[in-house]
Amino acid sequence: MRQLNWDLKCLEREAKDGSRAKRRDRSYSLALMANTLHELGFKGLRARSLKEKHVEALIGAWFRQGLSKATMANRMAHLRWWAQKVGKPGVVRPANAAYGIVKDSPVAKEDKSQPLDPGKLARIGDEHVRMSLRLQDAFGLRREESMKFQPRYADRGKRLVLKASWCKGGRARWIPVLTDAQRRLLDEARKLAGSGSLIPAERSYRQQLRIYEREVRKAGMAKMHSLRHGYAVRRYERLTGWKAPVRGGPARRHLKGEERAVDERARLMIARELGHGRAIISSTYVG
Repeated sequence: MRQLNWDLKCLEREAKDGSRAKRRDRSYSLALMANTLHELGFKGLRARSLKEKHVEALIGAWFRQGLSKATMANRMAHLRWWAQKVGKPGVVRPANAAYGIVKDSPVAKEDKSQPLDPGKLARIGDEHVRMSLRLQDAFGLRREESMKFQPRYADRGKRLVLKASWCKGGRARWIPVLTDAQRRLLDEARKLAGSGSLIPAERSYRQQLRIYEREVRKAGMAKMHSLRHGYAVRRYERLTGWKAPVRGGPARRHLKGEERAVDERARLMIARELGHGRAIISSTYVG
């Protein structure tokens, strides 16, 4: 293990702040940063060697990789944590906007969903990864949720119950099972996972995540969060009876009376099914 990676692990062990999920995400993010800095030619770095040039080099790499503004904002929070723990908070500017990292409007202007391509899915060699992708598409699950998914626990017939430990922010939730296709998929997932999850017993979450990322990349697939967008748009159209704004349907401001009430109920329901607490989040998906 390179010295910087080790230093960052030691910082995390000493700090122990934040929830288990937050510490895990931070650990993964910091490891990526250490690896990126090494690849950029900063050899032999130590955690306390962090300087402004390293911060700028990382941000430049993130832009070249095409990371979303939300992902970059999360990594900036972890980078600030690193700087604070080594007594150098000043090497990272307080505002993300100073680096050109400005979150886009939460209201989607275009349809970001894409169907799960059967041809590309067939190129996925790991059957557990393949099933995780299908669950993301069918139920709008996040990637981590689709990997930690335990069919025997979650499948309650007409609904899925997701454990808090699988979900972002530790928010347990349920999702309705509405179609025959969803029912058949869950039966397949039960057969594959048995009494466990969609992470094989001999692998850790981190190991399965690396396999997921490798398989998706090899299959020519990208931005799998688009499957979640697809679920949200389909649910909106089913709940309201008209097209989502991102697909040419009426904008919310043009709705009146009962139509507006239907729209509000649909947005709230979709937000809850996706694991969010506020209806406004649905605008990120449906417009």
